[in-house]
Amino acid sequence: MFDVGELGTILGIWAHPDDEAYLSGGIMAMAAARGQRVVCVTATCGELAGAAAARRRELDRCLGVLGVGEHHWLDYPDGGCAGVPVAEAVGKLAALIGEVRPDTVLTFGPDGNTGHADHRTVAVWAAAAFDLAAPAGARLLQSAVGERWARRWAPLNEGLNVFYPGYPVLVPDDDLAIDLVLDPDTTDLKVRALAAQRSQTAALIGAMGRERYAEWVADEAFVERGRGPR
Repeated sequence: MFDVGELGTILGIWAHPDDEAYLSGGIMAMAAARGQRVVCVTATCGELAGAAAARRRELDRCLGVLGVGEHHWLDYPDGGCAGVPVAEAVGKLAALIGEVRPDTVLTFGPDGNTGHADHRTVAVWAAAAFDLAAPAGARLLQSAVGERWARRWAPLNEGLNVFYPGYPVLVPDDDLAIDLVLDPDTTDLKVRALAAQRSQTAALIGAMGRERYAEWVADEAFVERGRGPR
């Protein structure tokens, strides 16, 4: 049985606006509702998929729906994270980890979930920063695509081109540290948060219908990564 309280203070590290909500919106909302500290970091404004200022406003509204009041932008270029000096990005994230002192860091795994290059780069930064600065006992949880969810939604995902060629990398359900199907109220909150990012979600919600879209986003899955060498 999943207990969000066991995650303590949560720091999410993501690449673009909407990554945080799709992959961890339910967890963030549940934790925030319990009074846990939840902090979100976004590497880029996602300006290749919409005006930067608009996407900033949309993310603010999204996080407001989830009850998350602490957010940091890294202000790196959308699609250009791989060109950022690694030491610079890792240094920024390590400083934030040192400030927040999270019990749990939520971020991408090495595959970037969808295979997006920015996602994969942010995964490298987050893991390195965690190894440098995370407090003793902290957990690094990396987003994963479980086999059950992938089988159920394979035709839809293929039609939407959700994943880059060669992805997703599937994880056996038994290997997931978190294998969460959100309850209806939390799912509804997550859908409202995603809907706040209209430029990215309005057409998709309209095409799928709100009920089916809610079923599609109701799963959140993570694997545990151990601390690397200091």
